[in-house]
Amino acid sequence: MLIKTQDDRVLFFQDELKDEITPEYFDGAYWQHNNAIIGSAFGRGITWFFKINNDEFVLRHYHRGGLIAKLIKDAYVYTGLKNTRAYQEFVVTQQLVDKNLPAPKPVAGQIIKQGLFYQADLITEMITGAKDLVAVLKERALSDVEYQQIGLMIKRFHDVNLWHADLNTHNIILDGQGKWWLIDFDRCKFKPAADTWKQANLARLKRSFVKEQTKDTAFKWLSSDWGLLLAGYQN
Repeated sequence: MLIKTQDDRVLFFQDELKDEITPEYFDGAYWQHNNAIIGSAFGRGITWFFKINNDEFVLRHYHRGGLIAKLIKDAYVYTGLKNTRAYQEFVVTQQLVDKNLPAPKPVAGQIIKQGLFYQADLITEMITGAKDLVAVLKERALSDVEYQQIGLMIKRFHDVNLWHADLNTHNIILDGQGKWWLIDFDRCKFKPAADTWKQANLARLKRSFVKEQTKDTAFKWLSSDWGLLLAGYQN
């Protein structure tokens, strides 16, 4: 990873991009102006999908969640670059990629310091043909094998002791080739091996299935499907 400081802005990025990354890369309007935007998603803020030549990327701005978001939308206390959310997510995600796990490669991040606070952005490679698990289950039911594949995929992350801070159905992705991925490693960390946090992680995911089932009758999931996922996890 290379790091470049420009006044109150810190950029960090893959070594091969040392002559390319500029602050404009983290501005959705810049990519709109260059007709590079190929899509967007709305959550706490806008996530931009853009294309350079034949490569596709995801640009995400960090937004706060919970009650504090009503007071502070996207600012975090700055205690050093290595303690920032974007930098830590970049590092953790790259470690997962290095372990050949199905996680999207981090490309670049930026921190903008404002007094005692900072704002942050992160660019990652886009998963080709990506659909999150919620979108898939609104279209069709999964096969037994697919549930087992998801369970096995999660087990691979747990086997390297990766605790996912927000393991839910929106962060499980199916690509255009039928491969399952895990995304969004904000606040994730490697923990000492223990069944307690791993089981808690799985329980969080199960609550996500139940929540989506309650919200939308088009969500094609049955409580019995959970046993199929666990069978893959325990394989």
